[in-house]
Amino acid sequence: MLSLKVSDSLPHGTFKRIAQKYGYTHRTIRDLWKRAIQTKEANKPYIVEPKYKNCGRKRVVVPPNLLESKPIGECTCIRDVATCLDLALSTVWRLIKRGEIKAHSNPLHPALTDANKIRRAEWILSLIQEDTIQRHPIYKVMYDYIHIDKKWFYLTKKTQRVYLAHKEMVPYRAAKSSKFITKAMFLWAVARPRWDRFGQYTFDGKIGICPFINMVAAQRDSKNRPRGSIEIKPTESVNQEVHRSMLIQQLIPAILRKWPSEGPSIIFIQQDNARVHITNDDPIWQQHNRQGAVEDAFRELHPKTLTNVWISLQHHLNEILKVKGSNDYIQPHFGKKVEKHNGRLRIQVRIPTQLVREAVAFLNPNRDQQQTQALTENEDAAQTTEIIQEAYD
Repeated sequence: MLSLKVSDSLPHGTFKRIAQKYGYTHRTIRDLWKRAIQTKEANKPYIVEPKYKNCGRKRVVVPPNLLESKPIGECTCIRDVATCLDLALSTVWRLIKRGEIKAHSNPLHPALTDANKIRRAEWILSLIQEDTIQRHPIYKVMYDYIHIDKKWFYLTKKTQRVYLAHKEMVPYRAAKSSKFITKAMFLWAVARPRWDRFGQYTFDGKIGICPFINMVAAQRDSKNRPRGSIEIKPTESVNQEVHRSMLIQQLIPAILRKWPSEGPSIIFIQQDNARVHITNDDPIWQQHNRQGAVEDAFRELHPKTLTNVWISLQHHLNEILKVKGSNDYIQPHFGKKVEKHNGRLRIQVRIPTQLVREAVAFLNPNRDQQQTQALTENEDAAQTTEIIQEAYD
């Protein structure tokens, strides 16, 4: 550090950089520097030991396995953690700031059977591009897939957090019932956006969003409308028949109007539930597959965001294969914005060959190990594709 001395002073920021590097305070490094200058001028050996020893509050050290041994229900807040560890609240807070204890929102996952896991792994293997299986497997572009899902939207929230000015009046909100708030379900459908070589999207991927509503005639007069006026009422129960009607009357017409002309002619609709709401051999479904109209598409969702969703989906598929079709995995984060900024963002995610081989072995536990090794050896691509196809069938 003395070699950095320039005209009896150090370059700007040296103390701060050295303090961050060795984990000391700015003042400690400055005192050491002054003592080093004094010993140099006196032609004495450098003394770099701390001036005070064994002083200050001792850091509390918590064994890593101490909190792991506690039931999860007893560690739901900082006060509970402090009670379990027999520590003060401030000490627990410092442990959290240092990263020795972390907060985690533990979600409740759907329970999957062995048949569910096998089916999930089979579906993921069917998404691998066939001509890439032998050497560097990658997922299909998935331009021929449409994902649909349903979501409830409430008219308001029972408790809503807002920020007000210092003297601003608190807004007043009221409803007939705080337990039974009006809600409506919407069905949305999205596909993967298409982009040209100039970075402009040619298809935004937003098929549409449709509410589950009923048009009902008013049975009596009121101050708001006369008797017989048509009112819009949200559908109270969205069952299989209601969902089927929505797909036929709203989704298929929207696809026919919105789908790009250069897009694939065969489209796969990924439904939202394990129980299929509508089958391919449904005669009314096949009839409406050739007719159409369109609903208003999403306006706020940017196509770049939707593109990132599909890239994240393929990374999630890799994680599912790692856990053999289960849903017990951590959501992957790989920095899509950074990858795109550096020009390395791929629209087709690669699958490690070893991961594909393990998935095939999971689906075919009785298969000869030598046949499974064909995924990494220089054999005919058709033989490798056959292994995947047999696992899928």
